[in-house]
Amino acid sequence: MKAAVLRASASSLSIEEVPRPQVTPGYTLLRVLACGVCRTDLHIFEHDLPTVRDPLIPGHQIVGEVIDGATPELPLGSRAGVSWIGGADLTCPFCKRGEENLCDSPTLTGYTVDGGYAEFALVRSDFAFSLPSAIEPQLLAPLLCAGIIGFRSLRVAGTQPGERVGLFGFGASASLAIQVLRHWGCEVYVSTRGEQHRAQAASLGAFWIGTENDRPPVPLDRAVTFAPSGEVVVSALASLRKGGVVAINAIHLDQMPAFDYDKLLWGERQIRSVTNMTRQDARDFLDLAAQIGIRPHVRTFPLDQANEALQAVKHETADGPCVILP
Repeated sequence: MKAAVLRASASSLSIEEVPRPQVTPGYTLLRVLACGVCRTDLHIFEHDLPTVRDPLIPGHQIVGEVIDGATPELPLGSRAGVSWIGGADLTCPFCKRGEENLCDSPTLTGYTVDGGYAEFALVRSDFAFSLPSAIEPQLLAPLLCAGIIGFRSLRVAGTQPGERVGLFGFGASASLAIQVLRHWGCEVYVSTRGEQHRAQAASLGAFWIGTENDRPPVPLDRAVTFAPSGEVVVSALASLRKGGVVAINAIHLDQMPAFDYDKLLWGERQIRSVTNMTRQDARDFLDLAAQIGIRPHVRTFPLDQANEALQAVKHETADGPCVILP
């Protein structure tokens, strides 16, 4: 099969012919229809995250057709999706508490195992999700990480319907989270760099929009940061009411600057990190996305242009999520 391969010694992905995966018990083989490009893929590509598999096929927002290893939930020919958490041991204390996102031995799609920048992908059957076949696969792919993680971030922040919620940074995940917030009747305050992102926030119904240096005009109940920047976390914290919560939606964050405890954190304000997602998060979000009709505006790339797709994510030149079509 054709695949985009990352090697530790290389500065770009190489498009290669590699062996097609073979089905083993407990696994399902997908013909990849689309694979979203996530900022985490960029962190892996640029070695912000340690190299754990070399060579590696990246990609963890996989939409595919079941062609082997079918199950009652995933019959042959059906549509299935896979996210960042591609498996968990289900025996560690975290898994036993239903916190599989914190598993001691997780399988991470497109990082510890090969992912979806390829024509076929082998996935663990019990961590794949049934998807509707009537929706174009490129519109489903961003839901599988950007959407699910954004949804979990709102949960980690403790978001309630009707609250004032700040989104700091406005990439793919925020552009999906705002649609959930609007459905919940929340006032959404967006602080982000880039005129294109601010225009997109306006088109999606943000109540207030400012630059990365602007402070929302009212205290916020909740905030979610999407930029991998410690300074952004402090800005979000400074925008909270007493008792408010900041949830950090990032797998990698640069250094947190020092800040004034008395002015910014005191008053039972909280900072919480968001780590991965659970299968229940995925099911709940995918059901909600279908209910309210979330359809991201995507930019697609052929597999041969996987490097260009990563650069579009890095330089934020795409108006919406980027998706690779094998």
